Amino acid sequence: MEESEVIDRPGPASDFAPRRVFLFSGHRIDAPDRRTPRFPAGREALAAQCIAQALHDWGAGPDDLALSQGASGGEILFLEACRRRGVRLQMLLPFDEPEFIECAILPSVDGERWRERYHALKAGLASSPQVLPHGPLRLARLQIPDDADRFERCNLWLLDTALAWGADKLYFLCLWNGGGADGNGGTAHLYREVKRRHGRVVWFDTRSLW
Repeated sequence: MEESEVIDRPGPASDFAPRRVFLFSGHRIDAPDRRTPRFPAGREALAAQCIAQALHDWGAGPDDLALSQGASGGEILFLEACRRRGVRLQMLLPFDEPEFIECAILPSVDGERWRERYHALKAGLASSPQVLPHGPLRLARLQIPDDADRFERCNLWLLDTALAWGADKLYFLCLWNGGGADGNGGTAHLYREVKRRHGRVVWFDTRSLW
């Protein structure tokens, strides 16, 4: 039986005790061939404004930590807004970076531009994005179901990392239409997991935003 790898905190967070931990999940910018619009490219500025306003209202700054993947759309907008406020950033990816870029950034409208923005964020990180290990995995605070796919596992990894400093420090922001993901994982899954642990949630409901 293959031994499980244990993950506790990612690199830069190990020597940093944040005042608050901002965790984010949200829709990607729609692909050009998406039949039912979910996050049209023309709504990017509105989404960015909502995220920035929430961080402003909380006084987010250098004493805080921001955790997310780095997909086009909501996640990159969140990380960019946090960077402008001096919040420390950490990206956790479900796949090796080339595969993540191929499946979670490039398919969107203006995918190349989103890739450039991803790399600009990466260049300013204290350490490179962390990649979910292959094979069996045990987290320090949460259990991963045996049938969880990599997106679900990454969600739980993000949440487990955020909870390392206590649920009272967790602020979860999501840009979401309230529906299910195109596949497993996604914002709906992480929203449920955060609510189960009574974390603070700010939901930018795209059904009323656009």
